[in-house]
Amino acid sequence: MSFEQQSRQFAQQGFALFPGLLAGAPLELLRAECDAFVAREDARMDAAGVDTIGISHRGKRYFANECQRVAPQLRSVLFSEAMADVCRATLGPDVYFFFDQYVVKGPEGGMPFSWHQDSGYVVGNGGPADHAPYLTCWCPLDDATEENGTVRLIPGSHKHGIIPHDRQQGSNDLVGAPAGTEGQIVEAKAGDVVAFSSLTLHATGANRSDKPRRVYLAQYTPEAMLDPGTKHLRRNAIAFLRYGERVTTG
Repeated sequence: MSFEQQSRQFAQQGFALFPGLLAGAPLELLRAECDAFVAREDARMDAAGVDTIGISHRGKRYFANECQRVAPQLRSVLFSEAMADVCRATLGPDVYFFFDQYVVKGPEGGMPFSWHQDSGYVVGNGGPADHAPYLTCWCPLDDATEENGTVRLIPGSHKHGIIPHDRQQGSNDLVGAPAGTEGQIVEAKAGDVVAFSSLTLHATGANRSDKPRRVYLAQYTPEAMLDPGTKHLRRNAIAFLRYGERVTTG
């Protein structure tokens, strides 16, 4: 599938798959940094004397945020020509880097993640309700399958704006659709990029395999996002593309 076809699919369905885009050295770099960020989350829980912080649950599911601030070598992937191609095909010629995180599910029972929109998390955590839809690049570091909890998406759900989300007790997930909702399963190889709109409803299943399921998440916006009231910058707004050309390269 060409970038033009992927661009059309993204516009129509709210997501597109970019096969093998990060295969090779970028994938190896992302893998090499992953364990340290999982250890960082365990250390945070140890220090607080808990097994859950936010939506991270010890041994079951980890969300390690703002990784490029700690490991600047990750910027060689975030600001690569490969990611620029994805951004051009989905967001357009003017793009900012917004946020990154590792998402890791532990083996043999790693927790599912409830149906939600990424924009629902922005609003649910105090962000602006009127922000422009942005891009999530879901980058599996291991082959992502139905067995180990790959992503499911609802095609076309990005066309209906931000929907209400409710906080789920126990998991702390924000939930935007019933658990029994059916979506399209997207199985992806390590090194692929699954790109979807922040308005696209998606979820992931439990990891029933005997190995961790590791994903690196990179998000990009078409404009700087500011918090309501204070107008302070939310997360990051590092200029990446201007008129389609890279202005940050790593």
